Parts: sequence; C-alpha cells; structure tokens
Amino acid sequence: MERKHMSAFALYQTFSSDVSPPAKKPSLQVAAKKKKKKENGVAVNKVNTLKAQIKSEKKKRKKLVKSAQREESLKGTTEKQEEECVNGDGDTIDALLADLARVNNSRERASTLFQWLINPIPVKAFFRETWEKKPILVQRKNPDYYKGLFSTAEFDRILREEDVQYGVNLDVTSYTNGKRETHNPPGRALPFSVWDFYERGCSLRMLNPQAFSSTVWNMLSILQEQFGSMAGANIYLTPAGTQGFAPHYDDIEAFVVQLEGKKHWRVYNPRSDDEVLPVISSPNFDQADIGKPILEVVLEAGDLLYFPRGFIHQGDCLPDAHSLHITVSSYQKNSWGDLLHKVVPAALEIAMEEDVEFRQGLPLDYLTYMGVQNSDKDDPRRSKFFSRIESLMKKLINYAPVDAAVDQKARDFLHDCLPPLLTPDELASSVQGAPARWERGRVMDVGACITTQTQIRVLRAGCARLCSDGDTVHLYYTTDNPRVYHKEELKSFEINPEHTDAVEFLIHSYPKFVTVGSLPCDSAKDRVDLAEMLFERGIIRTAEPL
Repeated sequence: MERKHMSAFALYQTFSSDVSPPAKKPSLQVAAKKKKKKENGVAVNKVNTLKAQIKSEKKKRKKLVKSAQREESLKGTTEKQEEECVNGDGDTIDALLADLARVNNSRERASTLFQWLINPIPVKAFFRETWEKKPILVQRKNPDYYKGLFSTAEFDRILREEDVQYGVNLDVTSYTNGKRETHNPPGRALPFSVWDFYERGCSLRMLNPQAFSSTVWNMLSILQEQFGSMAGANIYLTPAGTQGFAPHYDDIEAFVVQLEGKKHWRVYNPRSDDEVLPVISSPNFDQADIGKPILEVVLEAGDLLYFPRGFIHQGDCLPDAHSLHITVSSYQKNSWGDLLHKVVPAALEIAMEEDVEFRQGLPLDYLTYMGVQNSDKDDPRRSKFFSRIESLMKKLINYAPVDAAVDQKARDFLHDCLPPLLTPDELASSVQGAPARWERGRVMDVGACITTQTQIRVLRAGCARLCSDGDTVHLYYTTDNPRVYHKEELKSFEINPEHTDAVEFLIHSYPKFVTVGSLPCDSAKDRVDLAEMLFERGIIRTAEPL
C-alpha cells in the first residue's frame, strides 16, 4: 500500500488545521495542603516567605551551527532544498549526542535535540501551530535519519542480557478480527519464548526502554528539559502483515519515530469536544465507532508522525515488511486542570481559616429549594443561592496559593525525571568522576578540596529546586533518580535557613559558573560547607576537575 510522497515541509504547510482547540475543564480534587500565613507588617523569616516558584532565567538559545542552518534553510527553500536540509550531513544519533555533549547549556541541548527530532519543522512554529492541535507528518526518504537510536538487534541483546519481565517490561499483544488480546505469561521474557510469540504473529511492546538502552535514556533525559514534563518511551516491534493494538487514543502527546521497516497508520479526529485533550486514555474502539481517518500514511524508516492526546490512531504492518518504531511521549497530567487540582482545595482551606463568610452557615431551608429534585423550580431563593456561591468563588482566588501549588507540580515532575546521563566534562568535574580510588594497597586522592576560589554551578538546568514545606525549606533534586520510573522515592534534604539565598543564587546563575566565595552565606566556612554538601550529592559540578 504505497502512498504518494510529499515533502515534509510542504506537508507541514498544507496539513488541515481545523481541529477544535482544547477545551479546558478544570476538575477539583483534594490535594496536598498549603497554609497561607498572614503578614503583620514585620519582616517575615526567609524560610516562611520563600516563594515557591523560582523563575527560570530567560532561555539563551545560542544554537549549534547545524541546527541554526537547518531551521534557517526552511525559509523560502524549494522542495529539493528542504530534502537537503533533512538529509544534509547524515549524522547518526550518536554523533549528534556527542556534539550536544559539548554544548555548555542543557537548555540549548534540549532545544537542539528536539529540533533534530522534528526537522524540518521549526520548533517555534511547531509549538505555535501544531502542539495539542493537530497531527503532523514528516516524510524524509532517508532511512538512516534515526539510525543508532534503537534496533531489533538491540531488542534481542536486551532480552538476552537484561532482566526483562513479562507485564512489567514487555507486553505480547495481538489484534485479529476486531479483538485485542494480551498474551503475557508470568516470569522473565527470554528470547526462546519471545521470538516464538513474534513468529506466530504477535506484536512486542517494550516498556521503559530507557532502563536498558543508554541512547534512549540520554535522549529522553535531554528532552524532558524541553517539555518541562516527563519524557517517556515505548518500543513496538510488529511482524509483517499483522496488527498489535486496537484503535484507541492516549493521554499523552505522541511522537512516532519509525526506525525499521514500515507501518500503515490511520489517525482520526476526536469524536467529540469531550475527547479533545483527554485526561485519561480511551478503551479499545470498534472500527465502526471511529469514522473515517483524517490522515492515512505509510511510515518508512526515518519518518516521524506526531499526534496530540485524544486523536484516535491505529497502525498495521504491510505484508512485505516488519516494523520497529519508538513512541516518545510527554505531557501526561500536565494541564491547567491538573494544577487546579492542587490550587483549589488549598485555597478553600485557607479561605475557611481566614474569612468568616466561608464559615457562615447555609440557609435553614436550603434543602427545600436546592438540589436536583428542585432544579426546575422558579424560586427566587435559588437565584439568591447561586449569587452567593458565585460571590464566594470569586473571593476564593484571593486565597489561592498558586506558587505553592506549582511547587507541588514541580516535585511531581522531579520525581518523574530521568537522571542525567553525564557528558565527559560533567563526569570529570562532578562527584561521579572524582578520582578517589583504591590503588597499590591504599586509598588514593580522597577528600579533594573545595575552596572559596573553586568555580561551581548546578549540574543541569532544572536538576534541583527549592520548595518551602511550611516551616522548613527542602532542596529536591534528580541527579540520584533511578532509570526505572518511580522505583525510588523523590530525593530531597532540608536546607538551613541561612543557606537558602545561596542555593537560590546558584540555581539562578546557571549556566554561568560562580566562585564558592561569591555565595551569599554568613562566612567562608558556611560557603565551603554548602558547596561540599551539594557536590557530594551530585547537584553541582566544578569548572575544572578537582
């Protein structure tokens, strides 16, 4: 089933954009509570007034030459030039990641890597015109574009060398005659049984491949800074002439990256406004439930397909080729409504503590005219009741601890994050690469000294965040996170009140290095002690190896 080829940029320019904008439907649920304390005109201790939201410094997008040339070439190029822009240097993902390792700013790395992922679509145009709005297709006619990201050979190596468990790390699925089935036996997924399932026409889905593949781990740990939200992935290996999954929609933004072979995809509009940007994924649909596709295409190696959450999709293999693709995902539970889940309950608790109007009793007879059984009554008391509710809802915003709620979201994100895969420079200048060792029968190079002249900075933008927990301040960080999702608890430790300014200073200074002596602490000893503590936990690095 061949499809007429259209250049990636031409398709990007012409693809229909008549999808309804997302309908924002905030729903409320009890979340972690934050109490707002009244100001009495006296300066409040730094700990109690620490703003939960630490504004990130403006992004300095000093892009790599290659990335800049790619994006710039999109303006006014012919279709041939567009193809050259995509295929120009033929760098593998390994070469790109090696180039990015030399970029001094992790935010720039994230932007450049994302531009490579969606090339030739400019990043700003993508987020302005496509993100959360409509699917987009990039056809490159370059099967090596994503070469090195993952392969069937890597899949086989993981099965042989790693502890892959059915139902935890691997799903075996089929979709035949309109019926979707999962065939996971218990225990470890060994090559003997896995490849037998595959030969019998079953699809294989590897969950959390970043736990087994360093390249996927590296890519996702960089991209999570681009999204400000967890970046995850699944690998899908499908035999020729089969389909592994029923039509459905997801609760994530999906980037389908075709790695090997080819796959026939159909994408459908959300069936109603209620399914635009859904909160949860759908059940499996029957073919009769989903209408006609708005996009039907065969993805070949090197191609990319993006679709927002809520867009129904299904993919099947053609008879002449298997398919291997990786779906990169993000933005699960990262909506305004998800933030309001944390804001509203806390605001209501604060309002009831501080405003007598919220504590005044309901009318004695309100049950006689309110409620569903009375909803059709033409009773002036109902109008008065609704007016009172509206008045209280308007007042509620004055008690909303928005910064504190954002910090709760930030803590969730830091818990979701992958740890950074360190570049050679980061490794040599951080605790992970410190030279302490056992050699010639004794300990060598232990206790490398940090002084007030040592230059330091946080390891990555966003790898640490200060949050106030009532009367204390904690520093949350990602550098010790596991590669397996939520395998361990979120990492944090309490910060002394006199050190909060110094940690804030370090976070805001990124990507610049600052001397330990410039930290705003009370004494030189405090400055060195703080720097040593942050260094030992892997949160900061030095400009030069110790």
